[in-house]
Amino acid sequence: MVDYRLELVIIPVTDVDRAVAFYGETLGWPVDFNQVVSPELRFVQVTPPGSACSIAFGVGLLPAEAKPLLGLQLVTPDADAAHDDLVARGIEVGPVQDLAWGRFVWFDDPDGNHWAVQQLPLRNGSV
Repeated sequence: MVDYRLELVIIPVTDVDRAVAFYGETLGWPVDFNQVVSPELRFVQVTPPGSACSIAFGVGLLPAEAKPLLGLQLVTPDADAAHDDLVARGIEVGPVQDLAWGRFVWFDDPDGNHWAVQQLPLRNGSV
């Protein structure tokens, strides 16, 4: 079997500078790359701390009519700490929800891309 690693997900945004501010400044995720190639092409890549997978957005990467993504998910060792961090950064989140498959916090970016933050449940004494 060949190994496959997911390392980049492209998300739709309507205002690239607003998205850079949200992900880079508000969330504090490192902006790895921000390049204007031409008026029709701009590529921005950010990586959540601790993640092997980055997200990208920009101009000319997706069709203009692309809809927000609803199934983006991050994993954290502590949902309460993630909740508190997001609130401290001014992100609108609800309370941590305890479900059979983990503890969750959700938030949306300014374009409606929907993020879940999951604390995995213990399985056989480990995460």
